[in-house]
Amino acid sequence: MATIRLGFGRQNFCLLKRRSFLLLKLTAVVFAVLLFCEFLIYYLVIFQCHWPEMKTPAYGGEKENPEPVLKAIFLADTHLLGEVRGHWLDKLRREWQMERAFQTALWLLQPEVIFILGDIFDEGKWSSSQAWADDVERFQKMFRHPRHVQLKVVAGNHDIGFHYQMNMYKIKRFEKVFNPERLFSWKGVNFVLVNSVALEGDGCNICSEAEAELIAISHQLNCSREQEHRSTRCGDGPPLPASAPVLLQHFPLYRRSDANCSGEDAAPPDERGIPFKERYDVLSREASQKLLWWLRPRLVLSGHTHSACEVLHGAGTPELSVPSFSWRNRNNPSFIMGSITPTDYALAKCYLPFEDTVLIIYCGAAGFLVVLILVHCGLLGSPFLLGWNLLRKPKTT
Repeated sequence: MATIRLGFGRQNFCLLKRRSFLLLKLTAVVFAVLLFCEFLIYYLVIFQCHWPEMKTPAYGGEKENPEPVLKAIFLADTHLLGEVRGHWLDKLRREWQMERAFQTALWLLQPEVIFILGDIFDEGKWSSSQAWADDVERFQKMFRHPRHVQLKVVAGNHDIGFHYQMNMYKIKRFEKVFNPERLFSWKGVNFVLVNSVALEGDGCNICSEAEAELIAISHQLNCSREQEHRSTRCGDGPPLPASAPVLLQHFPLYRRSDANCSGEDAAPPDERGIPFKERYDVLSREASQKLLWWLRPRLVLSGHTHSACEVLHGAGTPELSVPSFSWRNRNNPSFIMGSITPTDYALAKCYLPFEDTVLIIYCGAAGFLVVLILVHCGLLGSPFLLGWNLLRKPKTT
């Protein structure tokens, strides 16, 4: 009887040991997959991005006073979900993706300034005061940054509403959180941040005020270009750097469609030929011409379409539409890296991990876990044992 009990005890101990070992293997696989898909993959992908080099070196060469290079990152359309359309799982998944991508890019690339080109929030156009405060708190957590790194933001239609939804309360609420600075200069580079939602051109108070601000900025930029022959109208204040500005806004300048856009992050081929609607998909022709005429930018960056596109305007002014930064809008989100001097610039695109890549890894890991459990339960022969038996099988003559 004692022998039988001892046999049962050993059998239970072996069974418990096998189950513990299985649980340990399952835990190790789950932890490794989570660690890779939620942390390490961002470092692995963004580590491959490098700051673009200038065509002519900014330092050294024949110049006695080399131009400093400003390292800037441009991203767009983060669309933080609100309380109305935001499912908790969608918020958790996509906002974690953006937070990890942003923090990893900060740590690896060390930019000096970051610009977000509108549609920071998804429901700012109708959110209540409490919902707005909650969304802002989440944004500040996700896009936290060191004090020496500047973060500049322009308003999008989802932040303050389209023209027919926009009002001073929403604009002031937005500007209370984000500095409403329209002209930003650093290292001799001028940036003009435009509230493109207000460029409706119908003479409303908000639109008239926005145009008056742009005309004043245009005057300052013209004075900076004429430093050697400054007129009395320029005043005695310190002039801006004598550099053509970089124009930043949410709505793209007018173009008929994305028909001439190409690349893996351009709009899908069946959507590229769809005509754009003025004042909804892009700025009006009139507003676009005014911006180009008033500001004479050397480069334009915009968002809104969620897809990439490069176009030339007027006498050759390039515009780059920046794709969305969120998995919610794209499978292959990205951001733009810019090395900028007062007289030149170079741009490069940095892709984030593809969402379907992460999903495939999770599905593969889930299949592997199922195989482990089936092998443990004896419902499926171990592939390693099967291979060993095939190798040991004697050959027949």
